[in-house]
Amino acid sequence: MSWHALLTIALVSCAAMLAAQANVAGPVIVVETSKGTFAFETYPREAPKTVAHVVALVRRGFYDGQRVHRAVPGFLVQWGDPRSRDAGRDGEWGRGPDASSGKPIGAAEISKKHLNVAGAVGMAHPGSPAAADSQLYVTLAKRADLDGYYTVIGRVISGADVPATIERGDVITRMYVRE
Repeated sequence: MSWHALLTIALVSCAAMLAAQANVAGPVIVVETSKGTFAFETYPREAPKTVAHVVALVRRGFYDGQRVHRAVPGFLVQWGDPRSRDAGRDGEWGRGPDASSGKPIGAAEISKKHLNVAGAVGMAHPGSPAAADSQLYVTLAKRADLDGYYTVIGRVISGADVPATIERGDVITRMYVRE
């Protein structure tokens, strides 16, 4: 075989590997709730630190047993405050420095590629995208007013009807990374 043929084979192989890597999906996170189950794919290429942070929280069971602290019909559902496990503290849910894991991501990974369309999964924050930590939201409709202000880390890929049925106080029974 000539060096030209070997070089061609090597280039084709390399191009095929790069194409395969570009199509590799990020981790899929399954959310079991008292109203049903939905799953979302993640975007680690656009938000690597944020996706890694959320996946680590999911794997350690951080979200298990929490309640949804914000549910606005036609807008979004939101959870991620560990205090929401205590129904007696419902006036505090979602507010203040204790409404998180205590370890902000420290990066604003906002992308123009993934916007706040219906079913987008994003990171709520207390005023600065880099201060986002554990609070996740799912949009129930297109929300262009959120674009450029919040990191979108994924989109719902199954059970898309479930988030719209969720109300404040409904339980996130369990979240896990689908292997």
